[in-house]
Amino acid sequence: MQFLEVHNISKLIGKTEALKKVSFQQEKSENVAIIGETGSGKSTLLKIIGGLIQTDNGYAALYNKKILGPDEKLIAGHEKIAYLSQHFDLPIHLRVEQALEYANTLEENVAKDLYKICHINHLLKRKTNQLSGGEKQRIALARLISMQPELLLLDEPYSNLDPIHKSTLQTIIQAIQAKWNISVLMVSHNPKDILAWADKIIVMQNGEIVQQGSPEEIYRTPANLYIAQLTGNYNIIKSGIKNFLSKITEVEKHKIIVVRPESFSIVDAENANLKGKITEVHFMGAQYELVVSIDQTLVKITTPFRYFKAGNSIDIYLSPKDIIYLNE
Repeated sequence: MQFLEVHNISKLIGKTEALKKVSFQQEKSENVAIIGETGSGKSTLLKIIGGLIQTDNGYAALYNKKILGPDEKLIAGHEKIAYLSQHFDLPIHLRVEQALEYANTLEENVAKDLYKICHINHLLKRKTNQLSGGEKQRIALARLISMQPELLLLDEPYSNLDPIHKSTLQTIIQAIQAKWNISVLMVSHNPKDILAWADKIIVMQNGEIVQQGSPEEIYRTPANLYIAQLTGNYNIIKSGIKNFLSKITEVEKHKIIVVRPESFSIVDAENANLKGKITEVHFMGAQYELVVSIDQTLVKITTPFRYFKAGNSIDIYLSPKDIIYLNE
């Protein structure tokens, strides 16, 4: 039995086609991320799946049963689907424990475990209007999980969090999934948030799915430049490098050539097939980013080594298998 099926969903908002025949499937316990530029239809799709917006055509189904929209049932939403938006609300002027109690369907000991996992035990006696944004978000998440959903929809959950609260929330989500076997469908715009987490990535553009696959497939073999841009840093290869590559590959058949910064290897001269000169060095924390001039083309190269300086000449190896060929 299929866990979640999205079939030919279309939605018109005003005169704009927000979604155009969108279809995909999600298995139980599968982590799925939806990415795309602002206005690509990600959040609208998530709300339709949650039963919060009515689809014009097509449907979403959980366990082969259609998810009803607000035009088809009195109270919008689905009892087995929890939706955490970017703009979550909590009842005001209540203690946190009261706000949680109203939604809770868990046994007392299970609820205590949930509050511990969500790092909110110390907040239970506070009023909801005395909390930080990160604290409110964790409490809103705990309220949703206490209703025992099977599918959790997360709309840009990390967008307004500092690195500390973001790391805490990521750990919480992973712990919740492990303990309650909850499947997650997440909308995100940051590749760092989803490449290591997702089992499948769905890329949207102008209301359509333009590619879906594993994180490695999406990153290493993007279908177009838009997808390459969404999923991480990249170089567009021009000038002399392109002429060089055309001698060892079939590159002349392709209009756009993309190479990820980590695909360049700095090697000894006898193993090199390119030479370059460093023009800039940037410290990035775990690695350094070098801006290198190769045959009049500037490219970015990442390396963990710290001894490179602007003005240094370096020998580089680029494997043909690391070149991404894209049509316009």
